[in-house]
Amino acid sequence: MAASMIQLIGFMLSALGQFLISAATAMDMWSLQDRSFTVVTNVYTYSGLWKSCVGTSYGTTTCRPYFTILGLPALLQAVRALMIVGIVLGAIACFIAIFALKCLKMGNMEDNIKATMTLTAGIMFVLAGVCGIAGVSAFANLIVQSFRFTTYADGGFNTYGTANVGGLTGALTPRYTFGPALFVGWIGAAILLIGGIMMCLACRGMVPERKQRYDGMAYKAASQHTMYKSDTRSRPVYNDSYKAQSVDGRQSNQRFDYV
Repeated sequence: MAASMIQLIGFMLSALGQFLISAATAMDMWSLQDRSFTVVTNVYTYSGLWKSCVGTSYGTTTCRPYFTILGLPALLQAVRALMIVGIVLGAIACFIAIFALKCLKMGNMEDNIKATMTLTAGIMFVLAGVCGIAGVSAFANLIVQSFRFTTYADGGFNTYGTANVGGLTGALTPRYTFGPALFVGWIGAAILLIGGIMMCLACRGMVPERKQRYDGMAYKAASQHTMYKSDTRSRPVYNDSYKAQSVDGRQSNQRFDYV
């Protein structure tokens, strides 16, 4: 019963994490413009894995997809690949985990087969969570490096948090910070990882215990008051009248028993 509950909870968490990393991959707000030192705050830009957008405070948004693949940074393409691999692994693991649920009866499927399928789904969920965490963390590292490079530009850094670059202050250079999609991806990947670990733990409780059996012979010692009975079976009777004749006509001592 405990293994079935752990398996069900792990599957529900994994399905939730799979939905969150899929939603994070499709979201556009991976990087959001930092408006801390900008004068114009009603217009801002943000970008994701697939397109960049410009939004206004009035609610209007204009997006432009990335029309090229070769012109994109290598790290952005790596993040795309990691997120897609995580989504595919999670989808396959969900399909396997549905048939491996102990609360569902699928024909004459044995418990050891369901335990193997549960372990396989759990490992795939863990791998999907690792891919999600790696992809989101790599993109966050790219934002951090870009933010620090834009803030601490050549020309010095004054007390107001702006850097003089060629007569222009650093406040006029757009800086980007973490968008909501990063947090959604981190949370989804962590939940997916926890659900996969729970399914791997539930696998051990689903396998029936095999007790080793020793085949032996029962021995009973004889008691002190053992009674021995005499043998009353009939024995064959020897008849002396039937004696073998020799070649010269004399009787020999050989006897033959006729039963």
